[in-house]
Amino acid sequence: MSIKKMKQNKKHPICKRILLTGGALALLGCLCVLSLNLWVTISTSSQILEFSEDNPLDDEEKDHDCIVILGAGLRGNEPSPMLRDRLNKGISCYQNGVAPKILMSGDHGRDGYNEVQVMKQYAVSAGVPSQDIFMDHAGFSTYDSMVRAHDIFGLKNPVIVTQEYHIYRALFIGNNVGLDCTGIPTDYYKYGGQPYRIVREYIARCKDVGTVLIGAEPICRGEPISITGNGDITNEER
Repeated sequence: MSIKKMKQNKKHPICKRILLTGGALALLGCLCVLSLNLWVTISTSSQILEFSEDNPLDDEEKDHDCIVILGAGLRGNEPSPMLRDRLNKGISCYQNGVAPKILMSGDHGRDGYNEVQVMKQYAVSAGVPSQDIFMDHAGFSTYDSMVRAHDIFGLKNPVIVTQEYHIYRALFIGNNVGLDCTGIPTDYYKYGGQPYRIVREYIARCKDVGTVLIGAEPICRGEPISITGNGDITNEER
């Protein structure tokens, strides 16, 4: 056998081992992502209620201290389609007596972008009294929103309003930061970019499992604000 062939034969087992190791690691990673996602969804699925004008909640299902509407971005000075659907569902919940207060939680981290103010204005225009709407200006992520709902606003048993694909993670975080929360999903539509958004959500669930386990701090803290008071005190809060 020539020296050249002997060298080639030695390379083949090494390349094969590298490929097998890489494949095994990739499979392990996929199983880990799948397992964590199953944990998040299965552990929270029983907390989700369906609510609509034609399918109202029973009286015992209305014993909540607040409706939390999570931000989903703006288009100019208007809610994005996803955010508009969340707002409409949250406003409907309020008008049907699900909870006496609304907490708008979103991004107001820079000048010229005040997501929660747009959210509040939308609800006020729909007839919700301004004093019943609180704003969390530092809801920079789902994790931050849920931690601050508990630690800053003192919520105990809120209703979380967001799209169905996102609600499992919000509930999972809420469960692990001291909230006894219920989820009401918005009606499902095929929003633009939804496949990408779902893939990103799979990854975000894994990330937030770790975030919950280490008990990470939110980006901002601040002074406690009682949800039983007048929501207008948060109009200029950050």
